[in-house]
Amino acid sequence: MTSRYQGIIHRYRQRLPVAPDGPVVTLGEGDTPLIELIHLPRRIGRDVRIFCKFEGLNPTGSFKDRGMTLAVTKALEAEARAIICASTGNTSAAAAAYAARAGIACFVLIPEGKIALGKLSQAMMHGAAVIQIRGNFDDGMRLVQEVAQDLPVTIVNSVNPYRLQGQKTASFEIIEALGGAPDYHALPVGNAGNITAHWIGYSEAAGKMTKACALCAGDCAYLAAPFADSRPVMLGYQAAGAAPFLRGAFVDHPDTVATAIRIGHPVSWEQAWTASKESGGWFAEVTDAEILEAQKLLAGTEGIFCEPASAASVAGLLKDLERNTIRPGATVVCTLTGHGLKDPDTAIAQSTPPVTVDAERKAIERIIRSHSES
Repeated sequence: MTSRYQGIIHRYRQRLPVAPDGPVVTLGEGDTPLIELIHLPRRIGRDVRIFCKFEGLNPTGSFKDRGMTLAVTKALEAEARAIICASTGNTSAAAAAYAARAGIACFVLIPEGKIALGKLSQAMMHGAAVIQIRGNFDDGMRLVQEVAQDLPVTIVNSVNPYRLQGQKTASFEIIEALGGAPDYHALPVGNAGNITAHWIGYSEAAGKMTKACALCAGDCAYLAAPFADSRPVMLGYQAAGAAPFLRGAFVDHPDTVATAIRIGHPVSWEQAWTASKESGGWFAEVTDAEILEAQKLLAGTEGIFCEPASAASVAGLLKDLERNTIRPGATVVCTLTGHGLKDPDTAIAQSTPPVTVDAERKAIERIIRSHSES
């Protein structure tokens, strides 16, 4: 028997709604690193252990791959010949890649001019039919749902419950890595599927039911033997310009530099509120400036390059640590949802530009000495 890692469905098949011997569409997703931060806790002077689950090291560079392997596997199981999604970028990249792997068509709706080029290039290279709309993500989501009512396409946004079932596996990996659930788990919140999925995973791992799970309606056939004795407090952080959970109502014109969470009408609205309330957690907001500062801190002090939306989890945690709402001695996991290379333009715009000198040794030495003395 091979010991080669074969993706989350193979690893957690008994905990997922898949046939015992059915076809699996995988790119080897999951098994992403849980990295303990070393310098940042010292810098802020807080008695906490902070870990980052770096989902940017999935095959297409984001956590979306976890849900897409299951969504596309189930679509293939149902003999679907095409999938469709609305996207701010990462979902389109994952959908296109897994559709290519499955040998089926993929249609993606994206907001015109509102998607990072790194993500757009992925969808295009994987062969998806990319449709730009003069509107935002929420308009795209509405159109996808309308079209799927009449045409033979399977929606693979997080309104598809199999997406959340795949994404819940990140919680399993965290528990296995830590030897138990963390005290707190912080996530960026846009469409709110990921915070919902993590709570489903933590609940199942602890042998608990949660109303956040829309698939089994309280009679979960996938609730295998528990392997955790607790669940974390769930912390959801939104960009201030796209924060419906903080406003208590949908936002019609969301705006933030963190394009992956530029969503005003989250599909998993009710489920995310359930996850927050059941866990004793809360939602909070962070500004674009705070998001970009956290992104630079992670890259410059810990060597972790995540996209802006990912950094919202760390930016929010830093604010809550300042407010003393995180108990001393706690273990906290922050989900970093995507890789920084997804949005290189934003990274370059806030970085020190390269220094250009003549190709001479003395010029190089001058630069090195000036850095050493500063």
